[in-house]
Amino acid sequence: MTGSPVEWVKDRPAQSVRTCIGCRQREPSADLLRIATQPREAGSTTAAPAVIVPDPRRRLPGRGAWLHPVSACLRSAERRRAFGRALRVSGNLDISALEQYLENRHEHS
Repeated sequence: MTGSPVEWVKDRPAQSVRTCIGCRQREPSADLLRIATQPREAGSTTAAPAVIVPDPRRRLPGRGAWLHPVSACLRSAERRRAFGRALRVSGNLDISALEQYLENRHEHS
């Protein structure tokens, strides 16, 4: 298509862009970590806090949110109370599994 203001590129596949819930920057989803709530067990009480877990394989069911895999974005999201809004859960949230994942990831890099 000559003369068109839009250049058609067939070489690269379309990349999805997501927003980090910590710093609110938009990045390709490949650069962000998906997080989700762990499904509650059938016998658990509703008073138990929702567990926020990392989903590096992006396969867990349900609503997910995206976060840069750095502690600064984690702290910012925690301070802004962004986990509950992004994942649409209320009540107490347990992010210890996510904290542990980020610490272990940092140690191995």
